[in-house]
Amino acid sequence: MDQSTSSVTDLVRAAAGGDEQAWGQIVDRFAGLLWAVARSHRLDHDRAADVVQATWLRLVQSLDRIAEPEALPGWLLTTARREALRVATAHGREVLADGDERPERADPEAAELDLGLLAQERDAVLWGAFGHLGERCRELLRLLAAPEAPPYAEVSALLGIPVGSIGPTRMRCLAKLRELLAQTGYDFGEFAAGGGR
Repeated sequence: MDQSTSSVTDLVRAAAGGDEQAWGQIVDRFAGLLWAVARSHRLDHDRAADVVQATWLRLVQSLDRIAEPEALPGWLLTTARREALRVATAHGREVLADGDERPERADPEAAELDLGLLAQERDAVLWGAFGHLGERCRELLRLLAAPEAPPYAEVSALLGIPVGSIGPTRMRCLAKLRELLAQTGYDFGEFAAGGGR
């Protein structure tokens, strides 16, 4: 299986069927994300490693039950966050009992790398969901999201949509995109909240 072209869905299905190469590709693809989540909770190296290992273990236990393989990145993020919070909370109790100081904040370069990895993963999930929209929605949203979006009259001429339908169509497309994003398990907050022009 070629990692550069394998979709997450293909990898999950193959790994669930016992394909060790597919499992290795999942680990290669998402290990950086799990480490970024663990480090974002200011855990020391050993505790961060425990979080990453526990997240992989939970995935192994759940692999054959994942109903929506394309949602794996969101599942991994959520699982790693929960595990990191559990470890951080347990460590917080240890700190109070031992009187030790809390670990120092991660250095700025590591934090920047972590944020970069999270942003890349978020963008991959976003564009994956965007690709599941119909062609008309994709074209409309691309036009209206451009830094210098064309006027509605031009969009109407380009896409054959009446000017009065552009706003409502845009809102339906954004609602569909939000629905697709919600299925991934990511929390995009106020992303694509809509609004008029």
